[in-house]
Amino acid sequence: MVRSKLPWIVTVLGIIMIIVGAGALATGAPSPAQAETFCGSGQSPQFVLGFANLKAQVGAPVGDPVECEHFDAAGNSSQKSSTGMLFWRKSTNMAAFAAGNQHWAWTSKGIVTWTGDAIDPPAELLAPAGTASQDVAAQSSQQMIDEGRTTFRFDTFGDEAFWGDTLKLHTAIEGAKLGGVGPGVSPKTALSVGLKVDAAALPDSLVQQIKAGQVDLDDPATTLALLKLNAVVGVKGIFNQQGGLQSIGITCAICHSRVDDSFAAGIGGRLDGWSNQDLNVGAIAALSPNLKPVADLLGVDETTVKTILNSWGPGKYDAELFLDGKAFRPDGKSAATLIPPAFGLSGINLHTWTGWGSVTYWNAFVANLEMHGKGTFFDPRLNDPAKFPVAAKAGFGNVRNDPDLVTSKLPALQFYQLAIPAPKPPEGSFDNVAAARGQAIFNGKAQCATCHVPPLFTEPGWNMHTPAEIGIDDFQSSRSPDMAYRTTPLKGLWTHMKAGFYHDGRYGTLRDVIDHYNVFFKLNLGAQEISDLTEYLKSL
Repeated sequence: MVRSKLPWIVTVLGIIMIIVGAGALATGAPSPAQAETFCGSGQSPQFVLGFANLKAQVGAPVGDPVECEHFDAAGNSSQKSSTGMLFWRKSTNMAAFAAGNQHWAWTSKGIVTWTGDAIDPPAELLAPAGTASQDVAAQSSQQMIDEGRTTFRFDTFGDEAFWGDTLKLHTAIEGAKLGGVGPGVSPKTALSVGLKVDAAALPDSLVQQIKAGQVDLDDPATTLALLKLNAVVGVKGIFNQQGGLQSIGITCAICHSRVDDSFAAGIGGRLDGWSNQDLNVGAIAALSPNLKPVADLLGVDETTVKTILNSWGPGKYDAELFLDGKAFRPDGKSAATLIPPAFGLSGINLHTWTGWGSVTYWNAFVANLEMHGKGTFFDPRLNDPAKFPVAAKAGFGNVRNDPDLVTSKLPALQFYQLAIPAPKPPEGSFDNVAAARGQAIFNGKAQCATCHVPPLFTEPGWNMHTPAEIGIDDFQSSRSPDMAYRTTPLKGLWTHMKAGFYHDGRYGTLRDVIDHYNVFFKLNLGAQEISDLTEYLKSL
């Protein structure tokens, strides 16, 4: 640009302005006309340098000068015209013109135009040839991550209409003393059923009070205070104008987030994507004073509903219950499965233990059918009255709500989840030397890599297997459309070892899983090989 090519002219003009200003101070205040136009004695408004070139390039829209160019303390200049305002930014060395929300700028790429409030041109207009799309993608990616994170952590999709307005769960949290029912839910009780508290949401004054033992953690009123701070992970309180708890909703984070316990057990920084293996979803839901809608859906009484919910235990949830009504396995144990992690899913085809669909499919499924949000969901497979009698009767294969509070959030939610990497294991949590030997066994003799293909640690493509192929029963797989089990990705295994392995936690340790395959596939692994393989799995 001319300004950058002729810096000496700018310097000289600056000196002249200083001299003119000094002369004005020496001879008295400038005339009113001079003050209004920023022109020195004998000057008249005109466009010079970059502004003159901008006028020449843009033409009539720039209009005519009505004042002289003037500089601010930072060295930036501006000049009013008959149609708008011209600007020059020292940091960008760029002349621009604005008329309302329409803008022109003279750049290395020539004249560019844009509409909006921003004085400076959008970055994509300034990018060198061939990089504009990359810049747009980068900006879009960050925006999607930010929006997806907010949705994941805080969006109820309108499900408070179910959990609060219908089941009245909020009244059980309040307790009778605060206008609800029963004893209420204190912070200690909430933590005991696996709910977590986001330490970053706590004001410093409250943190100090907790440390000093000045906060009553046995009082439900403290729970309400935490809800008002939006500090209870995955739970959103809706309060009335009087400060009372009017309703309550849940978010994705209630099941798929933990905290790092940096402040205290259950209180710390958020760990998005981690499965909450402490969360007793069933026990929390069973507190609801009005379980009749659930009982009616399943065709049982409320006592039976409570029995089902309380059978799940920590870290488990039965997503198929509202589809087929099968609450218990043939052996009498709960049909609930482990809450899976929501990290490390980039490149993974299917999201759940038994397939069903992609990440965004499952997000739509859960938001509408499990969280009971207000959106749109379509899956004609659920119209099968023999396989999914509850879903078919309830019309879950074609759900429509107006307004739709779910669908518009699915793209960013998926993008954020795919961006969450599997966390690396802590230093010292496994034997490095043994893990190196275990890797060779994983890829070789144990044949693990046949299905758990590195670096995804599941098959690229259709990563599903029949029960017969992996040597287990078909109860859970038969509850899904494809009647098969997904090859579970293995990265981050160390974060969810508390509740066992496989979809239902049937194998208590990694050693138990390896022993099963060792026998089923006749691998003939020795004790040392099994130990080394275990260390490798812990290292992923």
